[in-house]
Order: sequence, then C-alpha cells, then structure tokens
Amino acid sequence: MSESMEILRRKISSAEDLGSVVRTMKALAAASIVQYERAVHSLADYYHAIELGLYVCVRATGGTRMFKNSRRLSLQPRIRAIVFGSDQGLVGQFNDQLAAFVAAELQNAPAEKAVVAIGERIGGRLQDVGFSVGRTYTVPNSVIGITPLVGQILVDQESEDQRSETYVFHNRPAGTQGYEPIKHRLLPLDATWQAAFGEMLWPTKSLPEVLGTAELTLAALIHEYLFVSLFKACAESLASENTCRLAAMQRAQRNIDELLDQLRMIFNQTRQTSIDEELFDVISGFEALARER
Repeated sequence: MSESMEILRRKISSAEDLGSVVRTMKALAAASIVQYERAVHSLADYYHAIELGLYVCVRATGGTRMFKNSRRLSLQPRIRAIVFGSDQGLVGQFNDQLAAFVAAELQNAPAEKAVVAIGERIGGRLQDVGFSVGRTYTVPNSVIGITPLVGQILVDQESEDQRSETYVFHNRPAGTQGYEPIKHRLLPLDATWQAAFGEMLWPTKSLPEVLGTAELTLAALIHEYLFVSLFKACAESLASENTCRLAAMQRAQRNIDELLDQLRMIFNQTRQTSIDEELFDVISGFEALARER
C-alpha cells in the first residue's frame, strides 16, 4: 500500500510541475498576443495616412507609366504568393489550413506560380499540396524581428518582375474561431490598384496639392504601402499563432486539472484505506490480548 501511495505522490508532483509549465506558456502566449495586436493597432492611423497620400498622388499623376505598362501582364501571366506561416509547435492545424486555403485560391489559376514561404513548416505544407517553394524566410519571434524580415522581402521583391500578380496569404485573429485565412492583393500597381484608391473620399472639403515631383512622392508612398501591408500581415499571423497556442494551453490546463483532481481523489481514498487497515489491526490485536487475559 505504501508503494502505491508513493507512486501516486510522484504522479501528482509530475502533474503539478507540468501544470506550472503550461501556466507559464499561457502567460507568454497572452503577452505575445498583446504586443502583436498593439503593433497592428499602431499601424492603423499610419496606414490610413499613406492611403490618403496615395489617393492624392494618383489623382495628381492621372495614371503613370507603371499603370500603363501593366497591360503587358497578360502576355506572360505569373502569380507570386507570399505566405506567412508558423515554425513552432502547439498550433494545431495552423499551417495545414493555410496551405489548403492557398491551394484552393491559386491551384486553378492559369498562370505560372512562385511561392515565397515565411516559415519552413508552411513551406513543407505548400510543397505537399503541389506548389514549388522558392525563397523561405525565418518566422520572427518578436515585434522587433518583423521589420528586418519585411525589409528583406522588399529588397528581394525589387529584383522580381513588378508586373506579376502578388498576393499575401496569412491567418488573422477572428472571433471565437481563433483565426481565419485571408488573401490580400499586393501587386501589380495597375489600373485595378489605382481604381481602389480612386474610390476613396477625402476627409475635408479641399484637396491638398503634391509638392515637388508627384512621381517621386508616389514612389515613396508605394514603398511605405508595401512595407506596412507586409508588416501588418506578419503581425496578424503571429497574433493568430499565439491565439491558437493559448487555446491549446487552456485545453491542456483543463486536462491537467481534471487529472490532478482524479489523482488526489485516488490518493485520499488510498490513504484513508491504509489508515482504516491500521486501525483494524490495532483493534484486532487489542481484542486478542483481552481474550487471552
């Protein structure tokens, strides 16, 4: 009986240690979610200011050569996909669902496809569903790491044909489901892109004027537009990843708590049984001695 109680003690101690680890991981995931959500929120006003600047520049230029040259896109159709995934565990179907979404969106497109993967695991999933993955980047583990990643992607993007259709795929936080995969059209800067800004309304009654060369201002704003779009996609993906991990840790903690309750109940029952047996032995010995006397 003592050996059985010792085994139960070790099991309870192990479960309590595991519960401590899970609570620590929950706290880290919750803190990460907050920092990524703050990063996305802080970009909102800046992104809106860039959109307003692009709106003014597009009206001032009236359609630059970059829009006119995009008509040649149909001669050599090509699609580039930038996919933000996860390289860490405890995220469930995070990469699998995103890879399936990318396949459903692009597999039937009549064009050559080039895939850029942020994360080795999502790169492997994309290869499994039939895509050829070109460049693979490391997933950042903090907000500070997003800026160098986005900068490197933009540097590599400059060497590519700007007339190619470029889409960004990532998961973003969504209600009770935890996250949902989305697609965002990033390039080319063609008439479709121009029309989206042409539908905007200026917040005041008088439109501003562009100082200096409108084309140079437009080029600078486009660079910021691409940077902010990729930064936002990466931050939302990381927030979704940690939301998924937090949910997994919450399920693990519930299971550990249930296991601890069960082990403690068994331990108390075993201990009470042992005490009862010892009392019965004492009473039996007392009665035997009394009969002898």
